Amino acid sequence: MRIPDLRAVRGSLNVRAPRRVPLLQVAKSAVAIVAAWLIAGWLIQGPPPIFAAIAALLVVQPSVNQSFTRAVERSVGVIVGVVIASLLGLAFGSQPWVALLSAGVALLVAWAARISPGATNQIAISALLVLALGTATPNYALDRVLETLIGAAIGIVVNAVLVPPVLVPAAREKVDTLGRELAAAMERLADALETPQTPASLEGLLIEARLLRPVRDAAADALRDGEDSLALNPRSGRHRADLAAMGDLLERFSPVVTQTVGMTRAVYDGYERSIADEPAVRAIAEQLRRAAHDVRLAFALDSGADRPVDEAPALTRPLQIQTPSPAHWVLVGSMLTDLHRVHETLRDDGF
Repeated sequence: MRIPDLRAVRGSLNVRAPRRVPLLQVAKSAVAIVAAWLIAGWLIQGPPPIFAAIAALLVVQPSVNQSFTRAVERSVGVIVGVVIASLLGLAFGSQPWVALLSAGVALLVAWAARISPGATNQIAISALLVLALGTATPNYALDRVLETLIGAAIGIVVNAVLVPPVLVPAAREKVDTLGRELAAAMERLADALETPQTPASLEGLLIEARLLRPVRDAAADALRDGEDSLALNPRSGRHRADLAAMGDLLERFSPVVTQTVGMTRAVYDGYERSIADEPAVRAIAEQLRRAAHDVRLAFALDSGADRPVDEAPALTRPLQIQTPSPAHWVLVGSMLTDLHRVHETLRDDGF
């Protein structure tokens, strides 16, 4: 019998998140809970306003748009759960087994209606709490709905008023990382064309090039998060133009990532030590360095040299080369095709 790996088990039981939630969001959640408790308790007399506090806690999210979505989800879940509990309470009374039945019925109703998992759990919890805690309190079900609406509204207001989150700077960081890594991959490929390579160095070159894809995907995810953070956000006005520019940049250079990986793969598959002596290959290496320079220019990055980023682009004219030797023409032809596409992208960028 195979013994489970204890290290894997410990890893799966890890309750720590890879990153902390921003302290500002923690503070806003605390403010929302206190405000919801005080306001709901003042407006609705009766038991402590637990539903309001829970709703406020759950509604404070990383973006105002997510807060609104969670508020709707929470409110719908409570209303449906309360309705189910009220109907079952009228039909079967306040026996303990009715509370359990309400949870099961709530889950079935949510499944049949294809309700989201978050709202499904809320329906079951609300139905269970209403019958378990509200049997001796008049109008308990209606008060809990009102509490939830109050708590959800307070959560949205707190998240929107107290420094509403804007994730555009995080998106800028990811996009800049893509520009830096793309330029670096081009320069590594240029170096590999001009100096003899070992099988291990070629393997590393290909691995580093393929890592451009997850970097590109991370930038795309960050842009989506940035766009979500601007929805319903009163601070969105001055960030939308910057986010749109980053989106255009990512869309324009995503194919260049594919082309750079393709050129690296072509070198990996067709490499011979003699290509370093091929004039056409040396010309391609020089064009790759120029392209790397212009990628940094397009992303407004530091060139890493003594030249400012606002200098003129280097890749300004098509490459003209002599006919390569028969031993290298397949590799040269493949790289020229991708390099031409890179050139077209940089030219479309105003170059």
